[in-house]
Amino acid sequence: MKISARNQIKGTVTNVKDGAVNAQVTVDIGGGNTVVSSITLESVKNLGIAVGKEVTVIVKASDVMLGA
Repeated sequence: MKISARNQIKGTVTNVKDGAVNAQVTVDIGGGNTVVSSITLESVKNLGIAVGKEVTVIVKASDVMLGA
């Protein structure tokens, strides 16, 4: 699979919090840093996302949202 996003970070899933339609997936990317992503429950199932699974976080710069 080819993708255009250049920001690819390997990490380990530390938490999966299921909601009604989406899940909030927390990934430890090392150095005391985590990334939290909201993905569909269907995607969690199809990708086999579970605590302890190694994943690649793919961040497209134009899709980043920050809060303060």
